Amino acid sequence: MSWDTVSLEYDDDVATLTVDRPDALNALNVETLEAMGEAIETAADEGARALVLTGAGDAFIAGADIKYMQDLGPEAAQEWGELGHDVADALEAFPAPTIAAVNGYAFGGGCEMALACDLRVASESALIGNTEIDLGIIPGWGATQRLPRLVGDETARRMIFLGERLDAGSAAEAGLFGEVVADDELEGVAAELADRLAAKPAFAMRTAKAAINQGYEGSQESGLAYEQRAFASLFGTPDQREGMAAFVEDREPDFE
Repeated sequence: MSWDTVSLEYDDDVATLTVDRPDALNALNVETLEAMGEAIETAADEGARALVLTGAGDAFIAGADIKYMQDLGPEAAQEWGELGHDVADALEAFPAPTIAAVNGYAFGGGCEMALACDLRVASESALIGNTEIDLGIIPGWGATQRLPRLVGDETARRMIFLGERLDAGSAAEAGLFGEVVADDELEGVAAELADRLAAKPAFAMRTAKAAINQGYEGSQESGLAYEQRAFASLFGTPDQREGMAAFVEDREPDFE
C-alpha cells in the first residue's frame, strides 16, 4: 500500500513508519491518522519484529490539525478522539517493540503518539509537551493516562496543567526519553536499537510486551474511555473556541 502523508519502509525485519507532512511539521489530520493506522496494521501483518515511528524534516509530530479541530462540536470531537486513540492503541498493542525516534517538535497529539510507543529516543533538539490546555481542551489521545505512569504524577500534572514544553535533556531526566543523541545520530541510533530488538526471540518479546501492558490494562481502559468523553465535551466551549481561534490567527488567547 502507498499513502500520501506517511511512508512505510523495511530494513530486514525492522519497519519504519514516517509521518511525511514536513510543510505542516507533520501535524496529524484525518487522512494522516487513517494512513498511520493502515501502515501499522500492514507492518504487523507482514511480521515486522520492530517498528520505528518518526517524522520527516525537522519535526516528529508537531501536534494535531488545529484548523480542522477548531469548529468541531462534541459529537465530531468524540469521533476525532476515537480516531487518535485507535492509532495510539495500535502502537501500544503492536505485536513487537515500537520505538519513537523523536526529532524536533512533539507536541499535543505528537507527544501522545510517542507515549504510546514502547521506547523513546530523542535528538538533542527535540521538544516535547502536552500543550492542549492553551487551546482550551485537554489531551485527547491518551496522555492523561499514559504520561503519569511514565514520568510520575507531579511531572505529568505540571506538563498537562501548564502545557510545559520540555527540552530533550529535561524530558530524559523526567523519564520520558530513554536516550538523547546528537541530531545527526538519531536515525542510526534508533535503527541500531530496532535491530537489537528484532534479533530477540519474537514470541518471547511479544509475550513480554503483552505482560507489561497487562499490568496497566484494567484501570487504563476506563481511564482512556473517560478521557475520550472529557476531551469531546470541551468542544464548543468558549475556552476551546478562543484557544483554537488564537492559534489559527497566530495571537495570544484571551480566555474568560
